[in-house]
Amino acid sequence: MDALTLPSSLTITALFGGLLGGLALFLFGMERLSESLKAVAGVRMKNMLARMTSRPLRAAFAGAFVTAVVQSSSLTTVLVVGFVSSGLMTMQQSVGVIMGANVGTTVTAQVIAFNVGAWGLPLIAVGFAAEALSRRERAKRIGVMLMGLGLVFFGLELMSRTMQPLSSWQPFLEVLRRVDAPLIGIVAGAVFTALVQSSSATTGVAIALASQGLVTLEGGVALILGANIGTCITALLASAGRSREATQAAVVHVLFNVAGVVLWLPFLDQLVALSRQISPDALDAVSVAPRQIANAHTVFNVVNTFLFIGFSGWFARAAERLTPQRKAPPTPAFRTKYLQDVFLESPELALDAARHEIGRLGERAVAMLRGVPETLRFGSADELDRLQKMDDEVDALHEQILAYLARFARRRLPEDRVEEAYRLMSAAHYFENVADTVETNLVSLGRERLRRDLALGDAAWREIQPLFDAVCGSLEDTAAAITESDHDRALKVEANKERIETLSHSARRGLGRLMASKEPEVTTEVYRLGVDAVEYLKRIYYFSKRIARLVTRAA
Repeated sequence: MDALTLPSSLTITALFGGLLGGLALFLFGMERLSESLKAVAGVRMKNMLARMTSRPLRAAFAGAFVTAVVQSSSLTTVLVVGFVSSGLMTMQQSVGVIMGANVGTTVTAQVIAFNVGAWGLPLIAVGFAAEALSRRERAKRIGVMLMGLGLVFFGLELMSRTMQPLSSWQPFLEVLRRVDAPLIGIVAGAVFTALVQSSSATTGVAIALASQGLVTLEGGVALILGANIGTCITALLASAGRSREATQAAVVHVLFNVAGVVLWLPFLDQLVALSRQISPDALDAVSVAPRQIANAHTVFNVVNTFLFIGFSGWFARAAERLTPQRKAPPTPAFRTKYLQDVFLESPELALDAARHEIGRLGERAVAMLRGVPETLRFGSADELDRLQKMDDEVDALHEQILAYLARFARRRLPEDRVEEAYRLMSAAHYFENVADTVETNLVSLGRERLRRDLALGDAAWREIQPLFDAVCGSLEDTAAAITESDHDRALKVEANKERIETLSHSARRGLGRLMASKEPEVTTEVYRLGVDAVEYLKRIYYFSKRIARLVTRAA
């Protein structure tokens, strides 16, 4: 057979179909697996990261655990970038999470190092049945997760089978022998990872090659080290055009991974020897090679994390110095805190961020309402202007929330997630209606008081105060209920309806009694002013009740 001729059992079509098709299935399966895991566990993982980033070692553990669970270091990076951009996490805290995420990715290598090819098609079948036949959304997502895992295993098996005949093709073997040279192997791994945008794919290819005896352990380790550099390209591309904090997180990833590879270059022989000691060669050295490559991958990342975790501050400062301050574009006077573009990659995280931002919008509406008594009763024209201008902040925040949710709803999403986005849009609009009621109606009553030189005295306000306190309490409960998806708190707001009716009736009756007294403390004009205030407070409660109903419907 001519050296350049493919083995008789393998045609060009079969070669490229098997290799590229298997790689495509592997990557598609990883994407589906990651998406379904993000949907099922995204918010829980976010909460875990938020609780465990106070110390570098705990932050690294959190990053490793989250990445291992959701099988996506990109999701971990998304959370980190969003937290830093929101001011909920410092750059130094984020370094530990990024280091830990590298450790979490080694779980993928350990899993696929097993002989998992035979599980591929059964998992695809079971996952498809669960997705197609289940009515519950969570069961459907688990079905997609199983299909994704099955596609990963089947893609790996397809690549491995395609490569088997290549073990007798000399040109291919000559190319692979060059990979044994550490620098060439590292460069090859980095370039391949940068092209396919997945270090897991490089790991899978290295393990598939090793399982057929086409690459030595030394060559497989070099490819894995290169993958750690190539994966940085993904982070850098993802940070393009985003905030300075996003770029800094990507720079930390680059500095950490490149420093780790440079550190290990003189000790590659020792790394190979250690991976062999962990999983000694059996009678068939080829069968254990995938496990040894996975071991080297784990040792490399775990040791790097423990060596560099004490230098978290240095990495953070280096990233800040390497990332120049950009000229800030014009921004609204009142900016969102939680809405980060990176959260749009995960439906649950985007919706959770929107809930928190709407809760913040509700807090602004509560602040406006809390300013009503003093301003309505005693405020000057300037003080009324200030209360009115608070609505400008609410309007700006409301507009940004709606724009974010509209972008979210345009993505390819399950129907229930789209419906949740529409509910949140309605909630934001009702909070904006509350602010408009204060700005347009209650402030107007204050201006009428000034214009007519009226006084809403202590006796009159004592009749209105219980209703005002109840409405404020309901609005505060509503803001908390939307933020935390608190069904019980929302039910409490809805249950206040009879109490609000009773208090409003009592306020009107009390004002009438004061007006009808022998020495009236309330004139006809003051009575009308007070009764109008009661009606506007009732209107605010009904907006609160509508928001609460949106929460109870979603539960």
